[in-house]
Amino acid sequence: MKILVVEDEPKLASFVRKGLEEQACEVDVAFDGQAGRTMALANPYDVIIMDINLPKLNGFEVVQSIRQQKNSTPVLMLTALGSVDDKLTGFEVGADDYLVKPFEFRELMARLRALTKRNTDGALQANTLKLADLELDLNEKIARRGNKRIDLTAKEFGLLEYLMRNRGRVVSRVDIAEKVWDIHFDTGTNVIDVYVNFLRKKIDKDFPTKLIHTVIGMGYMLKED
Repeated sequence: MKILVVEDEPKLASFVRKGLEEQACEVDVAFDGQAGRTMALANPYDVIIMDINLPKLNGFEVVQSIRQQKNSTPVLMLTALGSVDDKLTGFEVGADDYLVKPFEFRELMARLRALTKRNTDGALQANTLKLADLELDLNEKIARRGNKRIDLTAKEFGLLEYLMRNRGRVVSRVDIAEKVWDIHFDTGTNVIDVYVNFLRKKIDKDFPTKLIHTVIGMGYMLKED
């Protein structure tokens, strides 16, 4: 599992991270709500562990914000606030489960496994990204626009998936290099621009509505005109 922990108490964040990594999980940590929101929207996670009392943005605000951006990653609220009203507020803004501090780590793991299993079961039924008439089937690794199937290389598919997961947002070349190529961006190479052009020829060239847009000086954005 790849997990985002949004927790401003360093000792608790370290405890949770260590325990998860011992269970072979990949863990990112954010120490305030604003950073947590940014990371949740920029990266694919299997589940998000979210505290409520956070600096900059509280956990309720973060969850509500990412849900408004169509991010459906399961969220487990992890907090000292255990009243019924607090739990109801969490569920109303889009949280999937609730665990009150203090907690036993084995209960945390059980809840995380339940959340990821539920999400995986749903994803297997309909794991498709869509924008306008463009569809990306993540199970079959197939791209279609309109009724036309589009053949993509593995790297082109990965790039298009990243752009579609971040549709409506500007992604920089640095973002693409780190998330798609898993490398630090080399300002001396134009490999990302080349691959974006490859995608444009396959995704946009034969269609009146262009989806891949260049934002000068900033990067690229996938959106419907």
